[in-house]
Amino acid sequence: MLAQRTLALLLPIVLILAVASPVPTLQSNGSDFIRASCGGTLYPDVCCSSLSPYAGSVRQSPGQLARAAIAVSLASAQKMAAYLADLSRRHAADPRAERRAASAALGDCLANMGDAVGEMRGSLKQMRRLADVDASQEGFRLQMSNVQTWMSAALTDEDTCTDGFEDVPEGEVKSAVCDRAGEVKKVTSNALALVNSYVNKEAP
Repeated sequence: MLAQRTLALLLPIVLILAVASPVPTLQSNGSDFIRASCGGTLYPDVCCSSLSPYAGSVRQSPGQLARAAIAVSLASAQKMAAYLADLSRRHAADPRAERRAASAALGDCLANMGDAVGEMRGSLKQMRRLADVDASQEGFRLQMSNVQTWMSAALTDEDTCTDGFEDVPEGEVKSAVCDRAGEVKKVTSNALALVNSYVNKEAP
């Protein structure tokens, strides 16, 4: 009888401790993994903030992390391309000379960003097909070499976009485009770094 009473008294305490004690979850493990992986990028704060929503699906997989980073970069570039297209349309009809210079730079930037979008789409498609390719290191490296090349080309295209504004007079348009493009370049740079890290870990 005493043993039963003692057990009855202890049970609520055990339950309280079980609820209060932090239990590691896939989300927390993924967040820690993302934070550690982002430490190897040029923009770790941007990396963590942009990829933390994917912690549950990334878990501790370098491949899933690289794929998520490419998806984030692609979405950012697509949004930038839409912004440039709208801005370009509004400037095309403006007859002022300073607007014409900006309009030409906008058109070139839009083309560059469109190329970057295409390259990142190809990269993401290649990442999704990895499970279907030859499981050998040679097969893996061949597929990932394409991803590395395309992501590097996308970053170059984004750089070229802002380079085209060097001869455009300082103003609201130049500042807005270069600032926004700069943020796109950060996530693309991070994605490329995580892709390279994935390749090095999986096929040393």
